[in-house]
Amino acid sequence: MEDEIVLLDFWPSLFGARVRIALAEKGIKYDSKEEDLRSKSPLLLQMNPIYKQIPVLIHNGKPICDSLIVVQYIEDVWNDRNPLLPSAPYHRAQARFWADYVEKKIFELWSKVWTSKREEQEVAEKEFIEALKLLEDQLGDKTYFGGDNLGFVDIALVPYYGWFKAYETFGNLNIESECPKFNAWVKRCLQKESVSKSLPNQHKIYEFSVELRKKLGIESVGI
Repeated sequence: MEDEIVLLDFWPSLFGARVRIALAEKGIKYDSKEEDLRSKSPLLLQMNPIYKQIPVLIHNGKPICDSLIVVQYIEDVWNDRNPLLPSAPYHRAQARFWADYVEKKIFELWSKVWTSKREEQEVAEKEFIEALKLLEDQLGDKTYFGGDNLGFVDIALVPYYGWFKAYETFGNLNIESECPKFNAWVKRCLQKESVSKSLPNQHKIYEFSVELRKKLGIESVGI
């Protein structure tokens, strides 16, 4: 019997993009259901009653929530194709550590750059670039964080690319010049169809960001 796989998603979501990339890397067919987060569907509320957030992967009627947990679930269930985590326990632990760093530190600084007032924003921009440089050091000379193949850390991090145009417009950032190795890594990731077709268009993200900032009353920050 064929698996029934449904993804509750929202197109601008970098968290949803992580799951899209993982599913594409594994070659898994699924039904995507777009959510309106202003009016959450009964299915979303039923499948994620605690946080009421996307993404939610529904596998044969059972929900899995939180993007990185979903990606690990995908790796565990479909472990016979395109591994996303190394086989050695130590290297698996390291991959989880850096994915957690992305989840906590990069997201925190990204949020500050995007929403802070001018003085706070300048500090956040500097810290954001420093965090990316730390990740550049971790990448080293490898093709991907996962080595020769796209892996768990790559999937955690690359969806932020979709928001770079908005970062650079709203803040005083030039990620390409500040972090050239990081930028080269992004370009390598985008050469993979699993990534390029899973990320939202940067211009659409920018337009979405402008409208959202207006609603939040922060349209003048960084401009």
